Amino acid sequence: MSQSLVQMYVHLIFSTKNRVNFIHPDLRADLCAYMGATLRNLESPAISINCVSDHIRILYSHSKKLTLIKLLEEIKKESSKWTKTKGDDLAKFYWQTGYGAFSVSASRVPNVKLYIENQENHHKRVSFQDELRQFFKEYGITWDERYVWD
Repeated sequence: MSQSLVQMYVHLIFSTKNRVNFIHPDLRADLCAYMGATLRNLESPAISINCVSDHIRILYSHSKKLTLIKLLEEIKKESSKWTKTKGDDLAKFYWQTGYGAFSVSASRVPNVKLYIENQENHHKRVSFQDELRQFFKEYGITWDERYVWD
């Protein structure tokens, strides 16, 4: 096949370093918009982005030109630099080193989009840590608690 055709949807999850509650409500919409613009520049358009005080979730279509780790490096680096300019209280803002990236079938995209949009309500019932553990189990991922929550 001489043409490269790719359609990969990814549900990406990562938190602030040590899950510090840096992402204040008045910052969230602008941070999500900034991340969306960064993803667009990386030819990986966002479908849904939402954040709560200590983590962010992104559903996007992954570019055929980038590795996942390169995309993560770019969005974390750019958004971290941007966030630090938004207030003295954010000068020590960092994203955690790790991340969770989960494949999403095209038929599940609407459900995952809705799930991401309802994060605030969802976390009234389930903690971020318990939710991520559930994802790991569903996807058959082995993890070590000592290193997941940095």
